[in-house]
Amino acid sequence: MRLCVFEATSGAGVGVVIGDEIADIRKAAAHLSPNPVDILAAGRIGIEAVERAAKTAPRLALKDVKLKCPVGRPGKILGIGLNYHDHAKETGREAPTTQMWFNKQASAIHGPFDPVLMPTVSTALDYEVELVVLIGKRGRHVPRERAPEIVAGYMTGCDYSVRDWQRATPTMIMGKGFDTHAPVGPWITTPDEVGDVTKLNLKSWVNGELRQNGSTGEMIFDIAQQIEHLTKAFALEPGDLLFTGTPAGVGVAHTPPKFLKVGDKVRVEVERLGAIETVIEQEVVQTRIGY
Repeated sequence: MRLCVFEATSGAGVGVVIGDEIADIRKAAAHLSPNPVDILAAGRIGIEAVERAAKTAPRLALKDVKLKCPVGRPGKILGIGLNYHDHAKETGREAPTTQMWFNKQASAIHGPFDPVLMPTVSTALDYEVELVVLIGKRGRHVPRERAPEIVAGYMTGCDYSVRDWQRATPTMIMGKGFDTHAPVGPWITTPDEVGDVTKLNLKSWVNGELRQNGSTGEMIFDIAQQIEHLTKAFALEPGDLLFTGTPAGVGVAHTPPKFLKVGDKVRVEVERLGAIETVIEQEVVQTRIGY
């Protein structure tokens, strides 16, 4: 199942993507939450409600809607650093023996086709295609073999990174958490439809030039290991997102670095999860208080 959030001429909706159409499920079942995370967190009950609604829901052409961010505001957005062997190598560092995590701010969450902002404070903006995990059940001390039980689905994401701010502090938090720098989508794909997540191709393009072309099989710590490790320290909860690392080919690894510029078009894709695409726009400084 592929669950999405969309805008159409008839208004906003939640849908199931079926081929080149969307079943507008809340038109058939108004009690369903406008946030797909809530539906998936209900487990089998939520899935069955969607399946029933999709049978009678009106259909819209996928090309006639705008896909929006398919998740509400996450409680946590967590990213793992240097988690692909080839990416670690291109940075000149040894493959880590301990998982290295950072957080992206919740306000960084962004739609799959909405403009991403070039910060006013830097021009060292970089791209990282990533497989994103959506947590669907609360989990603490989850052993590796039971990790799939708390996964609600998967998305394509781009971990935009402001490299000079990232390197300014050991935690990387400032450089990873700028607003708009965590676009995900284009929809949530449930695990049954994804299949083996250890064998998915990941690609990124900048203005049509292929920059990254890797496989989730190159991960140093797989998704189950990541969940096991994180839940030893704190609970993962429904709506939390895990950015699981990026393969080689990021802009900073080129000589000279190929950082993004205003006007660039960035496309990232994960096999069986779909592609997201955005244009880089210049941030305009505007003091905002209480907005």
